[in-house]
Amino acid sequence: MSQQSDQFKKLVSHCKEYGFIYQSSEVYDGLAAVYDYGPYGVELKNNIKEYWWKAMVQMHENIVGIDAAIFMHPKTWKASGHVDAFNDPLIDNLDSKKRYRADVLIEEHIDKIEAKITKEVTKAAKRFGDSFDEQQYRSTNGRVMGYQEQIDTITKRLAQAMTDGNLEELKNLIVELEIADDTGSRNWTDVRQFNLMFSTQLGNIAGEEGKLYLRPETAQGIFVNFLNVQKTTRQKLPFGIAQIGKAFRNEITARQFIFRMREFEQMEMQFFIPPGSQADWYKYWKEARMKWHLALGTPQSKLRFHDHDNLAHYADAAVDIQFEFPFGFKELEGIHSRTDFDLGSHQELSGKKLQYFDPESKESYVPYVLETSIGCDRMFLATMSNALVEEQVPGQDDPNNTREVLKLHPALAPVKCAVFPLKRNDERLVSKAKEIFNQLKFSFPTQYDDIGSIGKLYRRQDAIGTPYCITVDFESLDDNTVTIRERDSLTQERVPIERVEQIVKERIDMVQLFRD
Repeated sequence: MSQQSDQFKKLVSHCKEYGFIYQSSEVYDGLAAVYDYGPYGVELKNNIKEYWWKAMVQMHENIVGIDAAIFMHPKTWKASGHVDAFNDPLIDNLDSKKRYRADVLIEEHIDKIEAKITKEVTKAAKRFGDSFDEQQYRSTNGRVMGYQEQIDTITKRLAQAMTDGNLEELKNLIVELEIADDTGSRNWTDVRQFNLMFSTQLGNIAGEEGKLYLRPETAQGIFVNFLNVQKTTRQKLPFGIAQIGKAFRNEITARQFIFRMREFEQMEMQFFIPPGSQADWYKYWKEARMKWHLALGTPQSKLRFHDHDNLAHYADAAVDIQFEFPFGFKELEGIHSRTDFDLGSHQELSGKKLQYFDPESKESYVPYVLETSIGCDRMFLATMSNALVEEQVPGQDDPNNTREVLKLHPALAPVKCAVFPLKRNDERLVSKAKEIFNQLKFSFPTQYDDIGSIGKLYRRQDAIGTPYCITVDFESLDDNTVTIRERDSLTQERVPIERVEQIVKERIDMVQLFRD
């Protein structure tokens, strides 16, 4: 088992064991690619959404929020291009009867070649030590250059085939690269298009007239409300509209836990700008969104920009912020320059003007749009991946004395503080601990626990990411002080009970994230 695969399995297991994520409908053997958030998962997810919302809306005087309905008029999806073009290339294996996305099969093949490059670079770095120049090695080593040439050729052909909708070329690539499925079979069908939208019907009206779709993205609810928001909030360009909401896609192969699901949550902001200014705003939002991720303490090495090889039909520029998940660098957030495609399309099909009157130029025009779009579930997975650590307990000589600790930023932690009595069978300690718990619960999520030894109580809180633990001991009964223990450093300090609330509140305050 590879180290990455082992790490990912531990992460999935941890999410289930400690109440972060459950398989949906598990008593009926589950529903594929659908998950439920447990008690700690929903708290962490809500904190991620709060961080995004405050950073996007509260911290920008020209960005406001909405909550649009999931159901929209069917013409919405005709105008947006989803009815005709929201497809993935589908391919089946005739032997295993398994179904795959053709482009993902090719991308995974590219990942395998990139892994070979990484292996060569790692070996060379060990061989040359401090004198190793990775950039020079990549540009001069024959084997690495050969691998890179393969990647560039495949990537270029894939991008062109996806842009042209050339399904035959996708099949040719799979055959030429001798790509096999999970069972080792290379017996493939032809590639065909598969529309990703879920459909239902309106009331008791059957057929095309009553056909509705579960929205595949939240952005269109923003576009059709552009004028409503602009007029009621008296916004001037540039301004943005933010939204957090559910979206639904009938994914061909939904896998890798919550990375790709059929029901998911998006955090999107559409920024409306004058035509011609998109390059400057594209640069601004790239930098702003990367800062948002780094403020959480995510290492720069785990984040990177990746320009799109083939642009969507509506975009003139697009980049992904990729995160290094246990299964490699994958898209976490997208920044797209969408031009005036969306507003223009809705204006054309609806017959209603969706234009902005510029009081300075005295002209009316359809604004351009700069989009930032991040999957809340992917952000959750990235946060957990980055935070979960198995380490030897500091200060302990025994190498087997380890702990699993979730090193979440305190502002995101599901539980901020836990209170324990040193002994559960001493009514004085229990009473004092519960008194402190009942005081703290008004200010932030707090837990009381006394089932187990202090060591076990600490380990439980470490595993769910609680940044601070308060222990009430016999000394507390004499001088009204308690021990406050910090999760990551394991440092303990003695503080007066009346100061506990203030100390914890200052250290978990989300304001620190915005200042960073």
